[in-house]
Amino acid sequence: MVADAAIEGRQEHWHSEAGVPAPRRILEVDDTLTADRAWQLASEGTGLLWRSDFHNARQLLQALSRRAERRSQPRGKSAASLTEAFHAMRMAQGQRARTLGRLLVRVEGDGHIALPRAPDLREALAEAWGPPDGRPRLVALRELQGLVGAHEWRRKGVEIPALGPAPDNRIHPHYGVFSPVRGEYLDLVARAPLPGDSLAFDIGAGTGVIAALLARRGVARVVATELHPRALACARDNIERLGLAGRVELLQADLFPPGRAPLVVCNPPWLPGRPASALEHAVYDEDSRMLRGFLAGLPGHLAPGGEGWLLMSDLAELLGLRAEGALAQWIAEAGLEVAGRDGIAPRHPKAADRSDPLHAARSRERTWLWRLRAK
Repeated sequence: MVADAAIEGRQEHWHSEAGVPAPRRILEVDDTLTADRAWQLASEGTGLLWRSDFHNARQLLQALSRRAERRSQPRGKSAASLTEAFHAMRMAQGQRARTLGRLLVRVEGDGHIALPRAPDLREALAEAWGPPDGRPRLVALRELQGLVGAHEWRRKGVEIPALGPAPDNRIHPHYGVFSPVRGEYLDLVARAPLPGDSLAFDIGAGTGVIAALLARRGVARVVATELHPRALACARDNIERLGLAGRVELLQADLFPPGRAPLVVCNPPWLPGRPASALEHAVYDEDSRMLRGFLAGLPGHLAPGGEGWLLMSDLAELLGLRAEGALAQWIAEAGLEVAGRDGIAPRHPKAADRSDPLHAARSRERTWLWRLRAK
């Protein structure tokens, strides 16, 4: 979102990748502002445009983050269910993001930040926003930090053991595209028996990692679809880096490409809910739109005897966000049957974190590869 923001009687351009509106009131602040006063103003909805040393702004953001963390700790009666705990966590995350997002800096029209000790973020900004357009704009410092983190992910890449030995096994996520740091679902794809090796469809390519893995497993041609331009560009970059451009075709499409294939793979967002940022589109699927769309359309895109591979965590069922048996019912209603499934336990740190309010669900979570066939 690029819009206008009013600050002490003048207009400024406002930029938010998450589509967050500009604060109605913005004050220019500096090192004389205490963390307690900054927290009070930000909690009330006031934007704080930093006009002093950049490193001190980062320290202030850390101080605000500590205050937000203390206020998000459960007090008194705990949630009666995991579902309630999940919704309480989401509300706390949203409030925290809104409050911390009110500490702002100005990015000049050429992409530099005119503050003492400010780093040169022009390369990271160009990757996320495109070339500078000459317009100064206000942006949340927290969002800028996210840009820097994404730039480092993109520069270094993520090692994917399922793609083979290093160094030719790295995926480079772009800003706003979910990084494949959880490798369990890729292990499932790597070990499932292929129903054929002539053609496969990868629905919702993301970084392109599944399409690359299928090609590395010997599938002669992979057609990967992706709706979002950023993800499409990311997938194309990774496929070219891995030397697979001759075997993987990328199409901008909502779900399926034309035709039928012996293998159709989809790793949709695992939790029903409304995403609050670009990255959350890989986690939250409002009304299970992508999941149900994939199941409904799958029979019409499977070659005779072909399989659809659905990669899904069962966390939604464990949290009570999707009814037990709903997925099986949708599979049956689509005219599909389950040929088999394979599951794997999570390896991410939260699965072992007993302080996490959702630990009871995360510790039992499994990621499944459902092998589906047309009846």
